[in-house]
Amino acid sequence: MAKLMIKLITAVGDMVNKDPDLRNQLRVVFLPNYNVTNSQRIYPASDLSEQISTAGLEASGTGNMKFAMNGALTIGTLDGANVEIRDAVGAENFFLFGLTTDQVSELKAEGYRPWDFYNGNPLLKDAVDLIGSGHFSQGDGSLFQPLLDKLLHHDPFMLMADYQSYIDCQKAVSQAYCDTDHWTRMSIINSVRMGKFSSDRSIQEYCEEIWKVSPFSVSLNAVLRADGIPANDLTCKLGQ
Repeated sequence: MAKLMIKLITAVGDMVNKDPDLRNQLRVVFLPNYNVTNSQRIYPASDLSEQISTAGLEASGTGNMKFAMNGALTIGTLDGANVEIRDAVGAENFFLFGLTTDQVSELKAEGYRPWDFYNGNPLLKDAVDLIGSGHFSQGDGSLFQPLLDKLLHHDPFMLMADYQSYIDCQKAVSQAYCDTDHWTRMSIINSVRMGKFSSDRSIQEYCEEIWKVSPFSVSLNAVLRADGIPANDLTCKLGQ
């Protein structure tokens, strides 16, 4: 299923990137072999970080922290580290959408029916039907059918339920982005208020709360200065 999602992303990308009217305004890029090395190019270059996991699944973690530290604003649900980021940067500097954890539980308990959202939202229905028509697969309507069946009959991540809220929130993102000064201010606030998520603070808390270790002194004898003459003994505390 994951490979089919990637196939759909690249299929949409092929159409968008070849469109003469659109390709200079918007491009879809799928970055293969994503890792720490190439992510260093992505984080500082990003304006918006999309952390769209379903609330309660704790799927949002260190990646969204790195985006926010580098000034990217976040559009996301109340899931995982998104909650802490929103508390740190302020609700006014975070684009929130989607169900809460309690609402997810309630909807599941009532009997979640993705078809209700599909039939009740013309925009969503058109998007799903366009994929099913073979529009992005050279007329092959069966290629992405397993993906659509999963959405319409199971939808374990409740994407259909969160869809309209996400679309509405993206409109708010677009409006904010049009005001360059306002967006820049929010971006700076994101970076400034993300100090809480530094590795120094994290390791210090791990030492105190999990590993139960404390700093200890180590003497460094016969330290040579640049000119080769022994300097005074130095004492440092490891762990600080």
